[in-house]
Amino acid sequence: MKALLLQDKGQWKDMKVGEIERPSPASDEIVVQVKAAGLNPVDYKTGENGSPSWSYPHILGLDVAGIVAEAGSDVSNFAKGDRVVYLSDMAKKGGFAEYAVIKAHTVSKLPDSVSFEDAAALPVAAYTAYQALFFKLHAQKDKTILIHAGAGGVGGFAIQLAKYAGLTVITTASQKKHSYVKDLGADYAIDYKTEDFVEKTKELTNGLGVDYVLDTVGRENATKSLDTLAYNGQIAFIAGQPEMNESISFAHPVSFHHVALGSVYQSGNTAEEKTLKQIGDHLVELLSEGKISSLVEKVISLEEVPEGLKELESRSFTGKLVAKI
Repeated sequence: MKALLLQDKGQWKDMKVGEIERPSPASDEIVVQVKAAGLNPVDYKTGENGSPSWSYPHILGLDVAGIVAEAGSDVSNFAKGDRVVYLSDMAKKGGFAEYAVIKAHTVSKLPDSVSFEDAAALPVAAYTAYQALFFKLHAQKDKTILIHAGAGGVGGFAIQLAKYAGLTVITTASQKKHSYVKDLGADYAIDYKTEDFVEKTKELTNGLGVDYVLDTVGRENATKSLDTLAYNGQIAFIAGQPEMNESISFAHPVSFHHVALGSVYQSGNTAEEKTLKQIGDHLVELLSEGKISSLVEKVISLEEVPEGLKELESRSFTGKLVAKI
């Protein structure tokens, strides 16, 4: 089969399409003919650092949508020709290829009304946002949330899902992206370059602070975000944990939630792996009903993926970038 090949760690900018052996399924796996694969910052980050579990040439790509080509002997809920979407296992070869393999119990079926390109935008970003909001924070209607980097993939889906759940949404984004995040549903946008988001959030909440924070930026930003939380507030963090010890106070209790979606495949916990399908099923439903947007801004070819990843690395891209295979 054809695949975009990473010859060694650190060489993701030089990936080229070449030939590699088509995968075969284990008893609990399916082989998917890939139709579209989403691009994410995690692709170039892992491509740069590599992984001890990889054999080279490796194939990146965690967001995968396509058609079932073959099913393992123990798989009964999928048949050849089924349209599917899933989050790939980061430790194994991914979706920037004509075929890919995955555990069947993590996979969601796609209705004909959802395109492969739209579906392939979901797994990394939308699944992460969904897990943070509903499995970690247990977000409730009429509460208030601060979502950092609302113009990014996770942030963009989080804004939509938070509005779907009936929350008031405050988000951070550069001034030029304020109209974009408000179109997604944000009630308020803070320019993190010129405004202090703690002061602005307190102002917008009459000094009380927000019930929830979703931080996708990093440790320093997550730590600063603790000052935006209301009494009994909660923070979910993805890119680095806040400094917890000094912020834990009897007078102002808060809760911390670590979101690490992709590591579930290394957990050995099948029940947790199955939550990927549960999340995917609901997101596909919301997408098919027009209740959320896929955020797809651009569709490229497999050969163009390295240039697309460079574009993501520059942080100049808004929304989702998808490769049609």
